[in-house]
Amino acid sequence: MTNYKSQSQRAIKAFEDFISTPLETILQRHLNTSSQSAVLALFGDVAANVPAYKAFLAEHNIDPSAIQTFEDFQNLPAIAKENYISRYPLPDLCRYGQLQACDMIAASSGSTGKPTFWPRFFTDELQIARRFEQIFHDSFYADTRRTLAVICFTLGTWVGGMFTTNCCRYLASKGYPITVITPGNNKDEILRVVQELGLAFEQVVLLGYPPFLKDVIDTGIARGVEWQQYHLKLVMAGEVISEEWRSLVGERVGSTNSCYDFVSLYGTADAGVLGNETPLSICIRRFLAEHPDAARALFGESRLPTLVQYDPIGRFFEVHNGSLLFSGDNGIPLVRYDILDTGGIITNDAMLQFLAEWGFNPVEKLHSQTQHSPRGIHSLPFVYVFGRSNFTVSYFGANIYPENVTVGLEQPIIQEWVTGKFVLQVREDADKNKSLSVVVELAPGVEASEDKQQTITASILSQLLRLNSEFANYVPPEYQTPHVALAPTGDAEYFPVGVKHRYTRK
Repeated sequence: MTNYKSQSQRAIKAFEDFISTPLETILQRHLNTSSQSAVLALFGDVAANVPAYKAFLAEHNIDPSAIQTFEDFQNLPAIAKENYISRYPLPDLCRYGQLQACDMIAASSGSTGKPTFWPRFFTDELQIARRFEQIFHDSFYADTRRTLAVICFTLGTWVGGMFTTNCCRYLASKGYPITVITPGNNKDEILRVVQELGLAFEQVVLLGYPPFLKDVIDTGIARGVEWQQYHLKLVMAGEVISEEWRSLVGERVGSTNSCYDFVSLYGTADAGVLGNETPLSICIRRFLAEHPDAARALFGESRLPTLVQYDPIGRFFEVHNGSLLFSGDNGIPLVRYDILDTGGIITNDAMLQFLAEWGFNPVEKLHSQTQHSPRGIHSLPFVYVFGRSNFTVSYFGANIYPENVTVGLEQPIIQEWVTGKFVLQVREDADKNKSLSVVVELAPGVEASEDKQQTITASILSQLLRLNSEFANYVPPEYQTPHVALAPTGDAEYFPVGVKHRYTRK
């Protein structure tokens, strides 16, 4: 039988803490508690109480009692799915080898298609609910506005739907006037609930994957839905969006302030939400989108990563050889876990200092955009995340990112013709001459034409030259113009319906 400090007492104590502790207190913990000592304490607990991690350390001839300093900690081998999660029985990955001490299991399907299972307990969800509280309080002012939260993530064993639903409900328990409804990724049902219930609330929040939410919004417009009357907000996860995308979708729903109407999460089945956009991080990212040279100086790449803030007491990040490692407590506690994301971390001071050198003050900018004192300005560190690096194509030695092409398709006029999906690949002709090929999916009911093809080609080329200095400098001018082909919606070869879309082909 699971005693495990009596499940009910763990649950009651965690829930009381969640309900009674103000958000501000949580977001300031890192100022007077060392995040390095917190992560060392997590290591000590996991090394003592998780059978799989004990075995992992023994295999590497590591004596846990020798790990005394943060420098010692940084020398521990990283864990990953291959060398840790998939090598031990599921119960052994949990504290005391007790899977039954968790009350929920999510599944994630890796690139192999074989699912990985991620157990968690109610207390793990409460920790993540604080990220949702940060979003609903700081960005959406949902403590003072009756809010309908519409869960548009897939429901089922996947992590997004059920986890998000639970977290939003915990906010209602804390006193936020939030009501949750769960149509999942059923577009007709989402449109129906928004139209029938939306006007009973002061704002409607849609939570889902960016391309799907855009599809919902566009379909709604085609069916005569007047989005602006619902004061729509979006919470997104699962894909990097461009600032052009944010502006375009904002325009379509009548958004008046991009920094407060949209939030992207850095989330994962492995550990819930690791970080989230804040009004401050969005304000900074919008500046960087307009200044590619500043973005390149900051991130070292010709594409804009997702930029979020995180609480280093709850999720501790490190960078190792350009990869992000994180440590955090969950149903399966993770210590120096390599999630295979490339990116980096920037302290709050370093970020504001860098921007000052480029003549930009995001805090002043946010003050100028809101009538009252702006929320969402916290001295939390930043983490930036690029999509998985295997989604680039190499052309004349230049790394070309799908994100560069996306911006070309999000320009005025063009955005009316296309769905946003495309396939980027490098082709070789009989003479072994290379060309950059982009197959673009047309929106439903839109016919291909020479004129559209030329307009789209010119737009993609101009954005590649603007955003990607490798492309501009490595690729000879006569090879820079992409070969654009227009395909109908749902084209069987490039855009099969019901299959997860891949933006690149080798």
